[in-house]
Amino acid sequence: MSNYSEVAAILTDSLLLNQAPVAVSLADSLPEGVPLFDGRVAAGCQFWQLASTQTFATTAVDHARCAIGIYTHNLEHVAGVDQDLGDALKVFADLGYVRNEDLAAIPVLPVQPKYVVYGPLSETTLKPDVVLLFVKADQTLILSEATQQVEGSWAPALGRPACAIVPQAKNSGRTALSLGCCGARAYVDSLTPDVALYALPGANVEAYSERIAALGKANAILTQFHTLRRQDVEAGGSPTVQESLARLQG
Repeated sequence: MSNYSEVAAILTDSLLLNQAPVAVSLADSLPEGVPLFDGRVAAGCQFWQLASTQTFATTAVDHARCAIGIYTHNLEHVAGVDQDLGDALKVFADLGYVRNEDLAAIPVLPVQPKYVVYGPLSETTLKPDVVLLFVKADQTLILSEATQQVEGSWAPALGRPACAIVPQAKNSGRTALSLGCCGARAYVDSLTPDVALYALPGANVEAYSERIAALGKANAILTQFHTLRRQDVEAGGSPTVQESLARLQG
């Protein structure tokens, strides 16, 4: 089994994360030693924030107050969810927010998990299906560079619904950026206006962390290089690259 504690430390230190990486695991049975969630949330996206400090398993009932999350995670439909989903989609359509032709573009898990397990990546005993990171623009820069090096392409940027980032990363086996949605930004305190979500596919998280570590270090050095170079130019100089490198090393 991978050392997810080490991977979590690499991601946190290399990206200077303010919130611990969150592991999301889909399960057909309740994992041994993992407690069932005991509480109430308005939407499943709130689990992402809670899971930065505690591990727990959820069922469809725990997600039932958000019909959209039930839909994207293909969870069992509990009483009232179908009505809520229909009512929500009608409101969205009336507002021009989600049109009928937009529905097919929303990622949905192809299989129906009985449990969705959330927790800090550093503590997980399960192989995560998706790892979620709360990131700012400069952190996303490093993640996008790592994505290009690991995948040979760039991560798509998703809008509403924010919960679709889980099936997007799981189904594609590739990273994804979510700019959130107005619902998630209302429910999740960590999703401040300057924060977005980045999802790493759990099956290959070690490869991403390796590149993120290297790129985080490189970005830090190059940022210092460019900062010194700007200072010299603004002071009236015209340094060569070699002169700027010598100043950096000095």
